[in-house]
Amino acid sequence: MIVGDLLALDELHIEVAWATPDLLGREVTGVTSTDLQDPARYLRAGEIVLTGLVWWRPEDTRPAPRLATALRFANALRSAEAAALLAGEGTHGTVPPELAEACRRHGVPLLSVPSGTSFRAVTDRIYLRLWGDLQAGAEGRAGLPAEVRRTLTSMLGADAPLGGLLRRAVADLGVPDCSLVTGAGRVLASSADTRPAPIPTPAPTLALTLTPAPAPAPIPVGPPGTTPFDGWLLQPHTEPGPGAATMLRGLAELLAPLAERARATAAAQRQAGTRLLELLAAGADPEADHALSLAGLPPRLPLTPVAARFGTAPAIATPPAPTDPSGAWAAAALAEALHPTAAPFVAAPDGRGGAVALVALPEDAVAAALDLALPRLGAGRAGTPAGPGRPAAGVGPTVPPTAADLRPALVQARYALDARPPGAVGRWAGTASLADLLRGIPPEVTAAFHERLLAPLVHHDRHNTISLVATLDAFLRHNASWSRTAEALHVHVNTVHYRVKRIEELTGRSLLRLDDRLDLRTALLCAPAGLLRAPTAPEAPPTAKGRARRAG
Repeated sequence: MIVGDLLALDELHIEVAWATPDLLGREVTGVTSTDLQDPARYLRAGEIVLTGLVWWRPEDTRPAPRLATALRFANALRSAEAAALLAGEGTHGTVPPELAEACRRHGVPLLSVPSGTSFRAVTDRIYLRLWGDLQAGAEGRAGLPAEVRRTLTSMLGADAPLGGLLRRAVADLGVPDCSLVTGAGRVLASSADTRPAPIPTPAPTLALTLTPAPAPAPIPVGPPGTTPFDGWLLQPHTEPGPGAATMLRGLAELLAPLAERARATAAAQRQAGTRLLELLAAGADPEADHALSLAGLPPRLPLTPVAARFGTAPAIATPPAPTDPSGAWAAAALAEALHPTAAPFVAAPDGRGGAVALVALPEDAVAAALDLALPRLGAGRAGTPAGPGRPAAGVGPTVPPTAADLRPALVQARYALDARPPGAVGRWAGTASLADLLRGIPPEVTAAFHERLLAPLVHHDRHNTISLVATLDAFLRHNASWSRTAEALHVHVNTVHYRVKRIEELTGRSLLRLDDRLDLRTALLCAPAGLLRAPTAPEAPPTAKGRARRAG
């Protein structure tokens, strides 16, 4: 396949923005999607680069800085020996002239992709053509017998199910049963009903588990992706002999275009999701509704938003990729968690170090899937489920697939993430109390509110044996009942009266007023853990002489 072949794919409506005839004759080896300003380290020679131009910032009205940005991007493509650049027009409406000039200076052919053409469609057509070329040149390739290679290549070109392809390969080659798995261990397909042994993980990150024997070493399928979740592995179920190992490596080589297509499709979906989020945030509802269809989401099914955070790289077989400022790592991790649902979804970076997703499933089903998947992805670098690498997620309400409904639902999903109970997937539907609501407020804000209202009581308690904070907490918990508060604190009811009066003096609030009670109750809920002191031994009713001392 050559770059110019893309212009013959009428249904994609790809056009030349700048190129020369000899550059359109460049050989194509694959395709990758990126919106990094410098993607060189993730590219291979001969690849077509798809970009939605999210990295392009036209706000700077000065031509020179805009051209410099475009030149850096084009130079990265030239240094990686990319075959061509395909630039989407969906973000800015047209390909910037500065980018065309930069590609001309660096000799990179530039083609435009109209806003109505999804990157996934482009990716699929490129790899379909590459499979045809692979089949035509299959004869004489090492690793697999020619007849078997022809059969398997034909199955690939026909988009045969992966499980059937693996079963055919095992039967024809006489190799052990094997499975295709992701870098995180999710099984994509298997030649047998038995699942492969767990993929070994590096010792520093491996949680304590008992395994009967080490698993055979997995064989990489295609090059590693931009995230640890993009790569595929061919995992034998039993240790292969030398001849079988050679055959399995040949099978992995044959499957490499399929893995590359999956990687490119995932990157294209992340770009579509990023564009969709930008449109939702900007309030561009008509454009966002159109972007929903380009992201591959069903047109009428309700969607459930998810917000997620991933602290550190998970314990998986493939090494983590370098830090990706575009946030692709977090979006790929969230996608890995959602894939087992088999429901349509789109995941994208949230611009805050995490990721968000829209899933065509009800809220309960999404939360259940995340409960199962997140611990597997984040058995952390600390070696325990509660370590710093453990992911966290919040699930918003299921809403109709329109921009007007999705915008507030995404905000609620982010709030559910921040307000989740420790060790749980947060759900907006579970936000049903003041305490739930306060968990989603940044701790710096709640701590300042607590300090502003209750600092005099905290200061008092540091210098006295009687806790006015605990008294206030008990009084409000018992609905301002003097008798029940006295019973809970094991003191006389008169003591409660004296302490409440002292609380009112120190805080300047009246516990007879509902608004002041709510303010003080909120301040107590914002208290740092362990501040409230539990009552110790029961107190005797105060004497007149000791009342003032007991009241503090």
